[in-house]
Parts: sequence; C-alpha cells; structure tokens
Amino acid sequence: MICSVAKHSILLLNVALLSVQLSAQTPAPSSTMASAAAKVLMPYVQKEASWAMEQLPVTVTASTSSRSSGGKHDFFSEGDYWWPDDKNPSGPYIRRDGLTNPANFTFHRDALIHFSQLSGALASAYVLTNDNKYAQKLAQHLKAWFVNEDTKMNPNLLYAQAIKGVATGRGIGIIDTVHLVEVTKAIHAIENSGVLSVSDLATVKLWFSNYLNWITTHEYGIAERDNGNNHSVCWTMQVAAFADLIGDEKTMDFCRNFYKYTLLPNQMEKDGSFPLELKRTKPYGYSLFNLDAMTSICQILSTKKDNLFVFTTSDGKNIELGIKFMFPYIENKSLWKYQHDVMYWDEWPVRQSSLLFGGLAFKNKKYIELWKSLNANFTTPEIVRNMPVRNPVLWVIK
Repeated sequence: MICSVAKHSILLLNVALLSVQLSAQTPAPSSTMASAAAKVLMPYVQKEASWAMEQLPVTVTASTSSRSSGGKHDFFSEGDYWWPDDKNPSGPYIRRDGLTNPANFTFHRDALIHFSQLSGALASAYVLTNDNKYAQKLAQHLKAWFVNEDTKMNPNLLYAQAIKGVATGRGIGIIDTVHLVEVTKAIHAIENSGVLSVSDLATVKLWFSNYLNWITTHEYGIAERDNGNNHSVCWTMQVAAFADLIGDEKTMDFCRNFYKYTLLPNQMEKDGSFPLELKRTKPYGYSLFNLDAMTSICQILSTKKDNLFVFTTSDGKNIELGIKFMFPYIENKSLWKYQHDVMYWDEWPVRQSSLLFGGLAFKNKKYIELWKSLNANFTTPEIVRNMPVRNPVLWVIK
C-alpha cells in the first residue's frame, strides 16, 4: 500500500533551492516563487500525481482486527515493541524496546500513511498546475475519511497502540495520526478550489475540530502531551496543524508557548542534543525524528512577530542549536559517538525536513545542499512511518 516517495522528493529540492534564491528579503516564500517553482517542478509533480490519481479511497473500514476492542470505524494499531512472552505464550505481551513486532496489525496505520501520501501528491499538483482534477480526486478521499457515513473514521484514537493482555489502547497511540498533519496542509491547498461543497468542507473541518478537542481533553491526549519525549513534540505538531486548519488561534498560541517554555527547555540539552532520545535503543533515528517534528512546529506556528526558529531560552537553547548538533552526524554518520540503533541503522538518514526548514529559515545553503544529497528513495515502512513531512511544496509555497 505504501508507495515510493523517491522521485517526488527530487522536486522538493528544487522548491528549497528556489526558496533560498527568491526569498532573500522575506521570511516566507511568495506567490512569485510559486510561479517560478511551477516551471521547474511540473514534470515531477505530475508524475507523482498520476500515481495518486489512480488510487481509490481506502479507510479504516476496509479491514478490522479481532484484537481490536473498537468498532468498524475505529482506528486500531498495536504497540510496536510488544511481543508474545516466550515463557507464557498465551499471556500478556512483553516489551522489547526498539524491536518492532512484524505480526502486529498495521492496516489502519498503513492506510493513513497511504492517505497522507496521495493527499500530498494531489494537493502539490493542484498548487502548481491549478488543475481542478487533482483537487477533485483529493476531495473523494477526504469525503471517504471524514464525511461518508459508511467509510469515515471516528475522530478519536481510543484503540491505538493497544497491547494484547495489557491495554485496549494508549495515549502514545496518538502519534499514529501525525500523518494527518500533511492532510491538513492538503486541505488548506484546495479549500478554495470549489471541489468540496460548503457542507462537505464544514464537515471535514468539524471532524478535525472534534479530534482536536479529543486529543486536548481526553486522558490519553493529556498523557501524550505530558509524555516528555518525541511523543509530546508530535502531539504539539498535530495540535498546531489541526488548530491552524480550523482557525483556532487560542490553541495555536498555547502550542507556541508550550514549545517555548516546555518542549524546547525540557527536551534539549545545551549542546543541542535530545537526551531522552539518546537513551533509546534507536537514538539516531529518534533524534532525527524529534528534530524534524520540532522544526515542523516552528514552520507551522512561526509568524513575523513570533518566529519560533529564532526563539532562544534564557540558557541559550534554540532550534538552530538542535540542527547544528545533528548536522555533522547527518553529513557523516560514522562520526556518531552514541549507541547505534538496534534496527534500521543503515536506512537513516533520508531527506530530513529539519534540514529543509532550517535551511530556509536561516538561509543556510549547507543545510539545503545536504538535504539535496540524501536518500529520497525510502520505502522501508519504519522509515516512511517516521517521515510525516513528505511534501514541502505544501509547506513552503503559499
């Protein structure tokens, strides 16, 4: 179900380079940039969009698991690092940190990633071509996930990252919907195209409003917010994106303050590292993932009056420090002086969005050039799952 993002990522490089060249005097890419980018990116975008045009809507209702305590419309996934106990095969699962259980039910997560990928491809094509056929196709998928009674997903994650014999769902499962962040970007891109009726667009936004309310008030959401590591960062990234979609400025302000006064000071060390991620059995991959998520928060929430990219704590911590810490290890992984990841060590790094967003924010061509050189042909499910930002066209072109 998961498609390759290889050639699509090539076009994103061109967006980044154009951004550096054309936005020297402005913090955000302009409509002029979009016009210039269209000429360069058209062949690549159209190729990826042609794949997306052939995809039929597949939602959580297409498959269910006997291990789920929820219903047909409920998202279900299982804790990645939980396995049968060899000493008690029929008993509760036990944890093996960093080791993914291949027997887990992953259909809903894969379907969500698939939805995110095609949404990004179609919306990017619409942005660059203004051809309504891409928006119309995307509208079919949006209605399947959020509007149609027979196929829509319930706006909660009560049954995400369940553990057999331990829990029917957990707060940390909320990280599974990080792939809805680019779906919100896609909705932004097509909402004025007219392909969604006023009623359908309102229903889509109501879904996100309801989900936003759930993840900010339910005990699972509160637990995820306060988790303390990359889960808290991804919670904030999602809340910021969903609030942005529905125009919830109060919640966006909360996220800005949460980033400045909780996430950044509590998770980053003075050298720019993330100690909580370095303690994991996959410290390299988790450090990359957390940095990407933090820079995405900055990209979503920064304004001219409140630029999170340059915000610095009283003891000198800022997002650029985090990028500078990881940069040499991305450029030359052999320099990594910490434990190697127990799985997927060879697959990282790929085209990390932190380099793109950081390169644009700080007008640093070294970051952009490194991003350009990295592997774009990543299809390993673990890597795809931890790369929720795949379509920078939707992030940097207004």
